Amino acid sequence: MAKPIPRPRIGSRKNQNGRRIPKGVIHVQASFSNTIVTVTDVRGRVVSWASAGSCPPRFKGPRRRTPYAAQEATSMAIRTVVDQGMQRAGVMVKGPGPGRDAALRAIQRSGILLSFVRDVTPIPHNGCRPPKKRRL
Repeated sequence: MAKPIPRPRIGSRKNQNGRRIPKGVIHVQASFSNTIVTVTDVRGRVVSWASAGSCPPRFKGPRRRTPYAAQEATSMAIRTVVDQGMQRAGVMVKGPGPGRDAALRAIQRSGILLSFVRDVTPIPHNGCRPPKKRRL
C-alpha cells in the first residue's frame, strides 16, 4: 500500500523550532488588488504569513480585493501564531486598499491584545519630478 503524500500548508509557515512567541508584530499590506498579512516576532523574523490569494477558499481575480478576503487572510495568518502562544502584538498597516479595516477587525476578534496600531504608508514629501513641458 502506498504512503499518503503529506499536503503542504499553503500561505502559512509554522515555527520550525517550536518556541513560544509571546509578543509579535503584524504587518498588513493592503493594496488595491490584494491584502498581504505577515506576522513576525519582535526581532522581525517571519513566523506566519497569508494573502487573500493564498487562502483556502482561493480568492481569485476581483474577489481578492474585497474586505472579506482580507479578513480571511488575516485570521489564517493569526491562527498559527495564536497556537504558538502569541498574546500581544503591534500592528503596522501599509497601503490604501479596502482590506485595511477588515484586517484590523479580524485581529481584534482573534483575542490578541494590541499594543499599538501604526500607519506606515509611504507618503512622498515632494514627489517625483514632473515630465518636461510638452512642445508642439
